Amino acid sequence: MTKIEKVLIANRGEIACRVIETLQQQGIASVAVYSDADAGARHVRMADEAVRLGPAAATESYLRIEKVIDAARATGADAVHPGYGFLSENAAFARGLADAGIEFLGPPVESIETMGDKITARAAVVERDVPVVPGISRPGLTDADLIAAADDIGFPVLIKPSAGGGGKGMHRVADPAELPAALAAARREAAAAFGDDTLFLERFVDTPRHIEVQVLADKHGNVIHLGERECSLQRRHQKVIEEAPSALLDEATRQSIGRAACDAARSVGYTGVGTVEFIVSAHRPDEFFFMEMNTRLQVEHPVTELVTGVDLVEQQIRVANGEKLAIAQEDVTLTGHAVEARVYAEDPAAGFLPTGGTVAALRYPRHRRNGPIRVDTGITAGSVVGSDYDPMLAKVIVHAEDREQALRRLDEALAGTQLTGLRTNVDFCRFVLADADVVTGRLDTELLDRLAPTYTRPEPTVRAYAAAALTAVADAVGTGPWGTETGWRIGGAAPTVIRFAGPDAGAVEVAVLGDRVTVEGGDGAPWSGSARLDGERLSVDGFTTPVTVTVDGGTYWVSGEDGTHELTLARWASKDRDGKHDDEVTSPMPGAVVAVPVEDGQRVAKGDTLVIIEAMKMEQPLTAPHDGTVQVAVRVGDKVTAAQVLATVTVNEAGEN
Repeated sequence: MTKIEKVLIANRGEIACRVIETLQQQGIASVAVYSDADAGARHVRMADEAVRLGPAAATESYLRIEKVIDAARATGADAVHPGYGFLSENAAFARGLADAGIEFLGPPVESIETMGDKITARAAVVERDVPVVPGISRPGLTDADLIAAADDIGFPVLIKPSAGGGGKGMHRVADPAELPAALAAARREAAAAFGDDTLFLERFVDTPRHIEVQVLADKHGNVIHLGERECSLQRRHQKVIEEAPSALLDEATRQSIGRAACDAARSVGYTGVGTVEFIVSAHRPDEFFFMEMNTRLQVEHPVTELVTGVDLVEQQIRVANGEKLAIAQEDVTLTGHAVEARVYAEDPAAGFLPTGGTVAALRYPRHRRNGPIRVDTGITAGSVVGSDYDPMLAKVIVHAEDREQALRRLDEALAGTQLTGLRTNVDFCRFVLADADVVTGRLDTELLDRLAPTYTRPEPTVRAYAAAALTAVADAVGTGPWGTETGWRIGGAAPTVIRFAGPDAGAVEVAVLGDRVTVEGGDGAPWSGSARLDGERLSVDGFTTPVTVTVDGGTYWVSGEDGTHELTLARWASKDRDGKHDDEVTSPMPGAVVAVPVEDGQRVAKGDTLVIIEAMKMEQPLTAPHDGTVQVAVRVGDKVTAAQVLATVTVNEAGEN
C-alpha cells in the first residue's frame, strides 16, 4: 500500500489553498507551484515549499507539463493534485506522471481519455444502460449526416462539440432552416476553442435543469455516490450558484440517478473523486439523461462536503494510497442544505466584463473551515487581480437545516463579504438569491440569462455617502492637503462640503459639521441626520452597522450590508456662515490633464466643465461649484496630484451676470 508523504499542487488560487488545508490536517507536506504573477500569492505562502514555473501566461507556466513534473521530481513529491482546470483532465499529464513514478490524484489515464470525448463517453455509458438524451453521436459526422438525423431526433435540437466544454460551440436550433448555418458556426467555434470541430446532435430538453452527482471509487471496485448538486443557476453555461441537495428530486429519483452515476463511473473503470452530470427536465424530474463526466474535483465540491461531512480531498489521498473505501453507500446521509456562491472579478452591470486591480480591503463573514459559513479563497488584501487567469476570486458557502434558511444565510454571508478595490459580482449574487423563482426553487439553466439584463448596480445609499465623507474629513484633519493651513474649517463652525460623482448617479454633495451630515443631490431626496464613524462601525441616527471604507486615490470604496459602492471624489469645498462655497476645484486623484474647455476670466455657471483629467484610462470631468469667474491653474498635458488645485471660481459681485 502506498503512503503519500508529499503532494505538489499543480494549480493556483482558492483550489490550491483548499487542497493545502487538507494536506496540513493529514500531516502531509505540500509543494506549491507558481508563475511570476503569483510569486506572492496566498497558496505560495501556505505551502511548505514552492517552485517557480515561469512567466504569468498559463501556457508558459501552469500548462507546461514538463515543468510541473520536473518540479515534482526536484522536490521529492510522491503525488500531484491537479485541482481543476489547467492540467486536471489532461491525459498526457497523467501519463507523464505515471512514467515518472509519481502518483496522480485523479483517475486512470484511460478514464480521462474516454470521458474527455463526449462521443466516446456517451458510447461507454450506453453500454451500462445509463440513459442518454436522444440524438446522434459518432466520430466523423458530416453536416449532411447531422441534418438528415435532426427530424428523427426532434426539434429543437442542441448542437454540441465532442471536445471541450463551458458552452463553447453549443447552439440551440428550433427551426430546421437555421440548422446548416448553426452547424457551420459551431464547427468554427469548436475548432478555435478545442482544435477539434467534431459535432453531434441531441434533442433539446425543455426547461432543463443541471443536476450532477458526486461519485467516489477506490481501486478495489467499490463505487458509491454522495448525493447530487443543483447547478442550474449558471450564466452562459458558467455556474454561479450551486446547492446540495436539489429541491427538484424526490428520494426515489435521488437513488435512481445516483445508481446511474455509479454505473457511468464503472463504465470506464473510474477511481477517485469524479462528477457525473445529468440534464433533467423541470417538468419531468423522473427523466434524467447523461451529459458528461468531469474526471476531477469540481469547483462546487464544498456543498457536498457540508451535507455529507466527507472531505473529498482526503478521500482522493486515501484512494491513491490504495485504501478501500471506509464508507458504504448506506452510510451516506445528506444532512441539511448547503449553497455556494462564486465570487468573480467581473462587472455584472457592464455585461459581466472581467475587472481587475489591487484588492484594497478584504473581509469575509466569520467562518470556520467546517462551520456553517465557509469561505474558500486564494486572495488577500493587496492581491493583484489581473487578466491572466480565471476571474473567480473566492467561494462563499453556507450550511443550514433547510433550503430556505440556507438561502437566507448565504445572503447574510455575502452582505458580510467586503471586497473592495475592484468590482465583483457579490451584489449580483444577492440579487439572484432574492428572485422569486430562486426562492421557490423554480430553476432552469436559462434563468440567470433571463435575470441578468434586469440587474443594475445598487445606487449608493445615504449611509455610503456619509461613511465616505466622514472618512475623508477624518483623514484630512490637521495633516492632509486639506488641513487648516489651506483654509478648510474642518471641525469649526462652518461645514465641510464634499462632492462625489458616483458611477451611476449625478453629483452628490455631503456636508459634514461635527456629527451632523447632510446629503444632497443624486437620485435621492435630500437627507440630514446624525452620523458617526467609529473604526468600522457606522452609526446613522442611532442605528449601527459594520462598514468598510477604503480610499484608493480619489475613489472611496464603501462596503456594507447594503452593498459595495464606488464613490469618486469630485472636489472639496467649505461653506462660510452665509452659506457661500469656497472657490477651489481640486483633483480627486493623480492623473493627467486632457482638456481645459474654459479660458481664464471666462464666466461659468454651476456645473460647467472646467478641467478634464484622465486616470487609469478613465476621464473625470471637474465642474464649477457655483456661478462665477474662472481662473485655470493647469494646462493640457500637465501631470497632477490628488488634491492639487486645478481652477478657482470667484463668486461674481452682486448684480453681475
